Amino acid sequence: MEFKDVLKKIKSLGDPKNVEGMARFGINPKDTYGVSIPNLRKLAKEIGKDHKLAGQLWDSGVHEARILAGMIDDPKLVTEGQMDAWIADFDSWDVCDQVCMNLFDKTPFAFEKAKEWVKRSEEFEKRAGFALMSCLAWHDKESSDSKFIAFFPLIKNGSTDERNFVKKAVNWALRQIGKRNTNLNKAAIAVAEEIQKLNSKPAKWIATDAIRELQSSSVQKRLHG
Repeated sequence: MEFKDVLKKIKSLGDPKNVEGMARFGINPKDTYGVSIPNLRKLAKEIGKDHKLAGQLWDSGVHEARILAGMIDDPKLVTEGQMDAWIADFDSWDVCDQVCMNLFDKTPFAFEKAKEWVKRSEEFEKRAGFALMSCLAWHDKESSDSKFIAFFPLIKNGSTDERNFVKKAVNWALRQIGKRNTNLNKAAIAVAEEIQKLNSKPAKWIATDAIRELQSSSVQKRLHG
């Protein structure tokens, strides 16, 4: 499928009412058509993997085109340079999270990039690091516990960031790692208890919320079931 045809299709699937709703949820409405994620997934399936087209869609600056780019790009062809360039363009939490979960967590650079990006100062670049940790904990079934335990000091360091989109991603990373298995559950709860003692409002929220979920009967039942 040609770039211009894909862009035309995206526009045809848009709904202005969705744009209003997205704005209420903190999604940047600029260059946004209001296309739902299920419709983008369907379109991605029709297109298949296409690295060149993904680059063209990203460069268009269109909100949904960038989400679609993450869905159709080939992780085997993605470079570290591309990853760094794309996160510098992130201006919305949904683009950040969708690209991390559909593409970046499948690259061979994912663990190192997560560690690198959480040290960035820009809000969405920093969020990308913690979102990538979350997606790796969710999707990567092969990596050892030690690779996730290495994230804990970075999660603790990031827990005092007061910015909403960083704070929520730190919480997400801690919870997702703690839901992988019983060993990481205990380790994540211990880290959350350390974070809870920090003299920081966001840290206390992150820790309290994470402990509540990680100690919940539903999570414990699944881990021990």
